[in-house]
Amino acid sequence: MSLAQDIKNKVIELGFDLVGITDASAINIEQAKFLSDWLKSGCAGQMNYLHRNLEKRINPANLLESAQSVICVGLNFKPPKQKPKSLDSITPMGKVASYAQYEDYHAFIKKQLRKLIEFITSAVGKKYKFKICVDSAPLAERALAARAGLGFIGKNRMLINPTLGPQIFLGEIITTLKLPTDKYHGLPARDTTCSNCNRCIDACPTGTLGPDGQFDANKCINYLTIEYKGRIASDLAEKIGERLFGCEECILACPYQQDAPVCKNKHFQFYSDRAELDLQEILEMSEEQFQTTFADSVILRSGLDLLKRNAKICLENSIRRNY
Repeated sequence: MSLAQDIKNKVIELGFDLVGITDASAINIEQAKFLSDWLKSGCAGQMNYLHRNLEKRINPANLLESAQSVICVGLNFKPPKQKPKSLDSITPMGKVASYAQYEDYHAFIKKQLRKLIEFITSAVGKKYKFKICVDSAPLAERALAARAGLGFIGKNRMLINPTLGPQIFLGEIITTLKLPTDKYHGLPARDTTCSNCNRCIDACPTGTLGPDGQFDANKCINYLTIEYKGRIASDLAEKIGERLFGCEECILACPYQQDAPVCKNKHFQFYSDRAELDLQEILEMSEEQFQTTFADSVILRSGLDLLKRNAKICLENSIRRNY
């Protein structure tokens, strides 16, 4: 058995659902131009960090000197079906996006990828270098994951795997070790595009997604409730509804999502009680309570002030809807 296959077997053993290997060359010119033009258009909103390290973002070799390969992994995070708490309670509740119902995926994926590096090092020695990237690193991870055969980038701008759908966390190891590359894993052509489907575009509450592939973060509820630090305009605030943290309408509308299996990784902690949160409890929460309650959650990253701002909006929308 080859080293590459041993690595892939180990990735699956570590609880990931997808793995592919690509080279460390830059993403293609069209993708790089699309990203550059998107940033220049102002569609990134307040996410100034996306403007930094653009040369690193589009080229893995600029993140790790002498890089040869990128090992791309995917972790399915589709949650099990749950009965909404709001059906059993008169207390206004705020909805939390699926990915924030798990423990912080950044820490979990990094921990598992460190184990993978230990495995590879034991096989090839310490003369090779490795760099772990998970989401926050300046890397065009969706483009690389698509190139490694994990799926395709859909009209919702998410990586979509024909079997697992679009609810996939991504992680990468850039390495100076040269490995044979994968390409599309033999996915049939009909499963590598969205074709004429526009369900995600139609499902977006704020018109964030354009039919030409454009994505305006300034309108995105996920961005507004997590990244945007200012006062949200009233017309957008109303469209937030009762979404306290994040939005996934464009994901849930995807046909590939409908038959996708739920997350099977038993070591990736899932908190069913985080699907909906009591808005009044959030508004009355102290900083100490916030830090304790969400110590292992991505919700912690946004801060209590922002979460309270969102809770006020959700509460106002709930009152407006009911009265």
